[in-house]
Amino acid sequence: MHPVKLVILGRDGVLNVYREDHVKAPEEWIPVHGALEAVARLNHAGWHTVVATNQAGIGRGMIDMASVNAVHAHMNRQLMALGGRIDAVFFCPHTPEEGCDCRKPLPGMLQDIALRYGADLSAVPMVGDTLRDLQAAAAAGCPPHLVLTGRAAALDEATLAQHVAQVPAARVHRDLPAFADWLLNKDHIADSGAGALGA
Repeated sequence: MHPVKLVILGRDGVLNVYREDHVKAPEEWIPVHGALEAVARLNHAGWHTVVATNQAGIGRGMIDMASVNAVHAHMNRQLMALGGRIDAVFFCPHTPEEGCDCRKPLPGMLQDIALRYGADLSAVPMVGDTLRDLQAAAAAGCPPHLVLTGRAAALDEATLAQHVAQVPAARVHRDLPAFADWLLNKDHIADSGAGALGA
């Protein structure tokens, strides 16, 4: 039996345009250019994609579960139109003040995904747009990847270097399509070293 080929993705800033005021309704969920096509390409190559997302807006009363489900149904409809799919969405509904163990940068959510899929996290890339995502990946044992979309798009070179220095195994990619290129071609690309710009 072959192990499942699994990729964990952040949501806001990776798949969709990040909003400071949270995505509260389907019409506010706007895909990052090329991101949904990248998911479809990964799916077609046999990779399962799962989302792991902090959603403190739930804990703050800014969005209810019906709205969260409507947003994710909208996301999946857009993906289906391109031949892609997200297998599951794992989310932390808590505020930072609640001290849960599932909110990134803690690894609880990623560990839950590993249990659900029987996956060895050392073979499961985690893609995010924040230092918090990289730290969660490292804490869970996932290979950490940063895409320069969402919140990471605003990083200057010095701050980006600081992020990579804090999580030395991190690889940096221009966006999710560039990550997909790297993953699908990694067997044919010489390893350029930890922290190298992936694409």
